[in-house]
Amino acid sequence: MTKLTREGLERLREELRSGRRTGVATTRARLTVHLGTCGFASGAGKVLDAARQALEELAPDAVELATTGCAGLCCREPMATVEREGERPVKYADLDAAAIVDVVREHVLGGQVVEKYALAVGEETVA
Repeated sequence: MTKLTREGLERLREELRSGRRTGVATTRARLTVHLGTCGFASGAGKVLDAARQALEELAPDAVELATTGCAGLCCREPMATVEREGERPVKYADLDAAAIVDVVREHVLGGQVVEKYALAVGEETVA
């Protein structure tokens, strides 16, 4: 398990600020990796690295790679959300590096939900 350090968080912040996100201006899809403390403890850093590498190799200008904080289900981390233009978002759970590459290939780029890792489809709402 990767140790969460201040230096690691600073490096991640600088990477995100420097614009090393994938294809921000021309995207039709967004992949968001949830990076709360629980996510980091569960391996979300490795998931983010694998997602970044897969997107750089397969679709460097087609997908926005973003991060956010805790998704609210610590027991199902690491988690990510896929949003494709004109489709309902899909939240994925229990991910690892290999799983996120499958999600990138099959859902983000191919349009097919990876049911094996899919947790929920649609927006969260408050009653």
